[in-house]
Amino acid sequence: MSTADMGDLAAEMGDLAAEMGDSGAPVWSGTVVRDRLGITLTTAPGSLLPVDALVGLAVRRNPKRAQLLVSRVLAKHVPTPPGLAIGAGRVLGAAVALRLGLPWDAGRDALEAAAKALLAWLEGTPPSCLEVLPLPAAPPAAGEALATLGYAETATGLGHLVAEFLGSYYVHSTRIATPVPPFGGFEEEHSHATSHAIVPTDPERLARAGTVVLVDDELSTGRTVLNTVRELHAAWARAASRAGGPEAGTHDGDAPGAPQARRRYVVATLVDLRSDEDRRLFDGLADELGCELAVVALGRGSVGLPDDVLERAAEWLAEAPGSHLDGQDPHLDGQDPHFDGQDPHLGGQDPHLGGQDPHLGGVVHVRVPAGGPGEADGSDGLGPVRSARFGVDTSGPHGPRLAELALGPAAAALRALVDAGVGRDARILVLGSEEHLALPLAVADELAFRLDAGHARPPRVHFSSTTRSPVHVHDHPGYAVRSALTFASHDHAVDGAPATGRRAAYNVAAGTGGDRFDAVVYLPEPGTGRGLLDTPGLPGTPADGEPSATEALARAARNVVVLHLDAAAPYPEPLRGSAHGPADPAAFGSYAPEDVSWLLTDLSGAQLEAPAHEREAAIQSGRASYAESLPQEYEPSEQYQALFHDALAESAHRIAAAVADVTEQVLALRDREPVLVSLARAGTPVGILMRRWARHAHGLDVPHYTMSIVRGLGIDRNALRWLLTRHRPDQIMFVDGWTGKGAIARELASAVAEFNAAEFNAAELPAGAHSGQGRLSPELAVLADPGHCVRVFGTRDDFLIPSACLNSTVSGLVSRTVFNRELIGPHDFHGAKFYRELAGRDVSREFVDAVEACFTAVGTARAEGTADTGAAAPASGPWGTGTAHDAEPTWAGWAAVERIAAEQGMGPGPSAVNLVKPGVGETTRVLLRRVPWKVLARPELLERDDAGRLLRGELAHVLLLAEQRGVPVEPVEGLPYSCVGLIHPKYTPGATGADGKTVLDV
Repeated sequence: MSTADMGDLAAEMGDLAAEMGDSGAPVWSGTVVRDRLGITLTTAPGSLLPVDALVGLAVRRNPKRAQLLVSRVLAKHVPTPPGLAIGAGRVLGAAVALRLGLPWDAGRDALEAAAKALLAWLEGTPPSCLEVLPLPAAPPAAGEALATLGYAETATGLGHLVAEFLGSYYVHSTRIATPVPPFGGFEEEHSHATSHAIVPTDPERLARAGTVVLVDDELSTGRTVLNTVRELHAAWARAASRAGGPEAGTHDGDAPGAPQARRRYVVATLVDLRSDEDRRLFDGLADELGCELAVVALGRGSVGLPDDVLERAAEWLAEAPGSHLDGQDPHLDGQDPHFDGQDPHLGGQDPHLGGQDPHLGGVVHVRVPAGGPGEADGSDGLGPVRSARFGVDTSGPHGPRLAELALGPAAAALRALVDAGVGRDARILVLGSEEHLALPLAVADELAFRLDAGHARPPRVHFSSTTRSPVHVHDHPGYAVRSALTFASHDHAVDGAPATGRRAAYNVAAGTGGDRFDAVVYLPEPGTGRGLLDTPGLPGTPADGEPSATEALARAARNVVVLHLDAAAPYPEPLRGSAHGPADPAAFGSYAPEDVSWLLTDLSGAQLEAPAHEREAAIQSGRASYAESLPQEYEPSEQYQALFHDALAESAHRIAAAVADVTEQVLALRDREPVLVSLARAGTPVGILMRRWARHAHGLDVPHYTMSIVRGLGIDRNALRWLLTRHRPDQIMFVDGWTGKGAIARELASAVAEFNAAEFNAAELPAGAHSGQGRLSPELAVLADPGHCVRVFGTRDDFLIPSACLNSTVSGLVSRTVFNRELIGPHDFHGAKFYRELAGRDVSREFVDAVEACFTAVGTARAEGTADTGAAAPASGPWGTGTAHDAEPTWAGWAAVERIAAEQGMGPGPSAVNLVKPGVGETTRVLLRRVPWKVLARPELLERDDAGRLLRGELAHVLLLAEQRGVPVEPVEGLPYSCVGLIHPKYTPGATGADGKTVLDV
């Protein structure tokens, strides 16, 4: 053994001796509180583990409750080997799986063996294997309607471990300010900060779950759990009533599963110390709500409290006012003789640049690169991290394991430690940040594996976390919290901005039975800027006089590595075009960035196209949804391009007049503050033109977004949720190009009603109802409404809108929207492709520019009263300003379609109706995208002169496409539309039109 090794061993033996009592046995870290305050812990018969093996005791600085159970396995207040903390979380997850009867091959024997391994580790004998309990090969909760909820701040990491073992959806409560509307909240009555918020970006995942697992580190009375269950059960009951039964989405966000008669709640906790009366309250709530409510714990028992415990605790605290989280400890408050708080290298400058004080450690900031292990450049990185407060999957294609996510940060930390000269035998602490616990713990475990594996010695890598909990500090081996390293907050909490609150890391500072750590690896909340970490407490706030986080950590360790991770936004951010055109690699779409923001996921690299006949067969057989793939993109010929330009020249003024009419109605309906939300992609150029008219005629800068709606699958709820974080719901007006039979208008009304009910617990709104009180209106504004399906329109004539002639080349080079679960995650927007390679054929800007060029003439005609618009005149209505009676929808188009289907022998019911696509625009899309059967047209539009030229050009492009594809065109007298396209009935058997796997088109 080397001299250095002997020195380390002697130091460890000295530390161990300090932890022993007179008998030589380790001193329980609850001894001081037990002896001073008379608080006792008792383990119940049959408990999986002894309660006093799992926790020690400290005193809160909280008049509501004196004692603080300080977990020895949670790794929150006590630096703990990461494998021990992970093992405890997985054992708890296994206990939950067994309680719920979920499939887990290892079974109870494995659970009991893992519990014994935990106890041996707590008694000083780490396991010889790498893991106390490995994750199951198959997630027990796979296919189950199960969600897991962890409590902030102490149990956010524990909850994630339980959820990961089960393979369930996971969300934790939060005290961090976010833009996401809260799903609900509850009070933690005994806490120093009582209010919690639950902010999942998809509240339905939690509301509709048939089973909810609630995870907390300890259960003393259970009041917090009871508050939570009431809140969650009310939301579940509302969701069940909407669905006609208590159905719930599966763990990975698939379609609703089978109904359950009763909702199940399982409370998973490290220690359960409830009294008999508290247990009766649980039973009473279960009976009241008609639900199941069970508790699973590693340790069960009771706590004995003297009647005067609060008074005795107050007396103790009064005796030692300087030894708690108030910044007065002489080792902690900036008055340490080795540090005067004025070091110029700690104000945003790296201390490695020249700090001379030997008592201060160096601080290195490391940004973890983007990407992931195994990428082409060989880098170990990590993309933006999604916080579990917004909801995450822990299994499946969109649920990466924590160990996978930890590889890049652990590699970056190890490189930084090596560069700083930190040796393999160094004592290293990986430090999480308040609610950000699960990933830092996994990083610590990976770092420990790389440093400790194969070495017969006590673990040298430990993990703990910062906290906002105010705890009395007492430097004694029989007390659980022996030091407090305090600093100014650097988070945006609901109760205070950065640098206004106190935070602490307990049992980290030197002088607590051992030397300070050789290195601290700190992982603040992803997205935290360096400036916030270097900012001391602001004067006049509770943090006044507190050092910055980096300054405080520099006192605790010889070396400090701060790992900066990027944060994923709760919702995706919109895609935009570029001022430099479609050639810009950062661009999506060929429109100018100010014209439209695309609420879509870029799928440009995916192979989604298939020949029309193959795609149609798959759709109509039910093997696939039409929204999962794309038709092969039509690249227009020179002849067809010429036809588009002829149509544009002929109809630009007519379109401009319709744009003006519909925009003026929308401005009146939305109090001149509309937010245009067009339905991609036919609605996109119309939304752009409406935005431009508002600017031209009124100088208004109207926001315009485009998003996806899919027949049979509904509207993109993530896009709606994103919009509601930026805009009031009463501002939003949906926009589309035209109506055919009104399928999209109906789909929109249904989808918005479901969204309102789910997100706002609102009743269904009629199309013209006011969307106040936080609700959306399904009102749809269109350029042309030949189907008489909406009340906000520019015209009801069925004429050629040139944007219907082409596909992506007139729609910003963007495909139809796609919803493919293999490519679209549960937190993503629906997707689309950007066909940058078709830029040479693009006429998207040309189309909107040509129509905009007519705005001046249209404006003059409107001012002179000579405009012939085709739209109804404004009149009083339920929105304050509405339209005249003849503007109300009659749904004449839908009735006509049903009649046509019957006359053409296509059969009754939804299948036949879905095969009929009325109007010029819809007929065009049948010919471009689907397998067309025939085209019906009004005879007068097919008449030709002696030279064979069409007398009227409205259907020239339809006839050209039909000729190219060999589709017959039949004249039909009395047709209410200019033309109607029929999809080939060959592929119709089994079609129902109800589930998105039938003959549908948008």
